[in-house]
Amino acid sequence: MTTTEAGATAPSGNAESTESTGNTENIESSGAAVGAVVTDHDRGVHGYHKQKDEHLKRLRRIEGQIRGLQRMVDEDVYCIDVLTQVSASTKALQSFALQLLEEHLRHCVADAALKGGGEIDAKVEEATKAIGRMLRT
Repeated sequence: MTTTEAGATAPSGNAESTESTGNTENIESSGAAVGAVVTDHDRGVHGYHKQKDEHLKRLRRIEGQIRGLQRMVDEDVYCIDVLTQVSASTKALQSFALQLLEEHLRHCVADAALKGGGEIDAKVEEATKAIGRMLRT
């Protein structure tokens, strides 16, 4: 086994040639298809991976907003004030979802485009359905 730049291991073989191209590699060996493209997505690295800490921080802030809503209801705060906080929390979640969608398009859909074939169609359909769900909320 050999280790690539991203830390993933590639199968070793007699005629191995690994050409690194950013987030993708072309691996030629007896165990892999000649010219096969291996992407971060194949290694289980998702589009949000690079901003994971920022996303978790943002989600904790949203979680705090939701806990604030619980306190407001518990303390019998005026309903319009609670609704204002609900709206702010909803907007924060929608903004987070939009950021994740953008990262999905830039990473997962782009990786599928590199591979070609039917995989790109599946990823575009998946993204389209996610957009549809976001629009319904």
